[in-house]
Amino acid sequence: MENEELIQQCAEKAQKWLDSPLYDEETKRGVQQMLCSEDKTELVNAFYQNLEFGTGGLRGIMGPGTNRMNIYTVGAATQGLANYLNKSFEGKKDIAVVIGYDCRNNSQLFAETCANIFSANGIKVYLFDDMRPTPEMSFAIRHLHCQSGIILTASHNPKEYNGYKAYWDDGAQVLAPHDKGIIDEVNKVNVADIKFEGNKELITIVGEEIDQAYLEAVHTVSIDPECIKRQKDLSIVYTPIHGTGMKLIPRSLNLWGFENVNCVPEQMIKDGNFPTVVSPNPENAEALTLALKLAKQIDADIVMASDPDADRVGMACKNDKGEWILINGNQTCLIFLYYIIRNRQAKGQMKGNEFIVKTIVTTDLIREVAKKNHIEMFDCYTGFKWIAREIRINEGKKKYIGGGEESYGFMAADFVRDKDAVSACSLLAEICAWAKDQGKTLYDVLMDIYEEYGFAYNKAISVVKPGKSGADEIKAMMEEFRAQPVKELAGSPVTLVKDFKTLTATDAEGKTTPIQMPETSNVIQWFTADGTIVSIRPSGTEPKIKFYIETRDELQSAADYEATVARADQKVEAIKKSIGL
Repeated sequence: MENEELIQQCAEKAQKWLDSPLYDEETKRGVQQMLCSEDKTELVNAFYQNLEFGTGGLRGIMGPGTNRMNIYTVGAATQGLANYLNKSFEGKKDIAVVIGYDCRNNSQLFAETCANIFSANGIKVYLFDDMRPTPEMSFAIRHLHCQSGIILTASHNPKEYNGYKAYWDDGAQVLAPHDKGIIDEVNKVNVADIKFEGNKELITIVGEEIDQAYLEAVHTVSIDPECIKRQKDLSIVYTPIHGTGMKLIPRSLNLWGFENVNCVPEQMIKDGNFPTVVSPNPENAEALTLALKLAKQIDADIVMASDPDADRVGMACKNDKGEWILINGNQTCLIFLYYIIRNRQAKGQMKGNEFIVKTIVTTDLIREVAKKNHIEMFDCYTGFKWIAREIRINEGKKKYIGGGEESYGFMAADFVRDKDAVSACSLLAEICAWAKDQGKTLYDVLMDIYEEYGFAYNKAISVVKPGKSGADEIKAMMEEFRAQPVKELAGSPVTLVKDFKTLTATDAEGKTTPIQMPETSNVIQWFTADGTIVSIRPSGTEPKIKFYIETRDELQSAADYEATVARADQKVEAIKKSIGL
């Protein structure tokens, strides 16, 4: 239970909602229930702060309250963004935005609310006629020559959540200076300032015409269409987990030439309650249960799953014993970049100015692949807005050929500026076809990578800390890690500490050097003498603190894989003890 002073403050804020004529009756009933409840936890969590419009937009649990996703918090964000757009493009007569949304409860309501607000502020709106993948919205911004775009989605979060992501005219999520500028405008907005009454003349409904243009662009990602022709019967199992992927991913696979695409029927139903899974997150094995069941029934070659807004892809394939195993995000990213580099080289498509991008918490084995193949690699912060930033910086000078992150996101080309499960699923199927053409599986391809470049084992651990008390605990944990940094991990001395909050790297002797990054971030990394890397960061979208552990080893042959993994797993357990997990 929170302290009495905080409860009183929250009750006063809630009472203002009840007293105001600006809030609807359904909202007021929900607020009244919280005030009347003996347990004030829900009241505190709903009103202890304003849902912050951060650099990634909004994300939170749906419901009434200042700290919840509802038409008022979403409305304030949209009014603030509209104000910023009108200031930034002052004098431009046709400022335009694209609005997309996913399958979640209230996503369409929020999208239509946003369309009304933008149009009431004189901004032209292109609103999708139904749910669509996030990457298609990103594509549509540039395709329609818009100045901004938003997507209503909470990605892979549980069903209680929804979210709001803002994009700029390059199709990427907003970065400096626009992120801070939008936040300032949003923070000025009171509920009375929100213009809810829309101008229908400024709202255009879009759909199939954007779908076709986007799918044509996705098809350009294909490197080896001939191998697809030879393997057109590749048996693919796909699930959208009730989300937007059902709209375009089967179509894209068919367009690429795959004729044996088997969708999980129970999950090809749009449903924001995600009734067939505990969590609609392809990172979780449980979410692929039905897909794996179907794959075993039909003896499929590959299983793919996209999250509700179809920007992430999870994957499973058979190992050397014919058993279905999950391939994690680091391994998937590694396979993508290995295939792209190797096959662009084989096709004579390399000009010598290519580059790839990964995030700082994604496997460093990618660095080895890039180095050995003389490809430039950039490290950036977590989030595809940072990958998009590298593309923008190098546009016209260097050629982007792929980038990804450990959390199951990959972007295969720059016509989209966010992670893209539509192109990723299509390319993944091509890689599987290419492997099968050689009598191999995706598992065999992964083993080939490990044998050539070394073995990396990655483990991500999330510690969930909900509510205000949880946020305070996470803050205290990060402060403790900075104040008392570990000296060794599983017996190997820490030789370098990177603190992205201070942008300093400190070696074992205490010598400090600056880290070149565009801004600070609340991330700590420890590097040890034996190649272990541990990264720690609070999540920007969920109430959790994340630990990313990478250990290194050598893999002599595929026959040694299980023993090598077991050895790495033991080491991870020792590392967890070293950091108190």
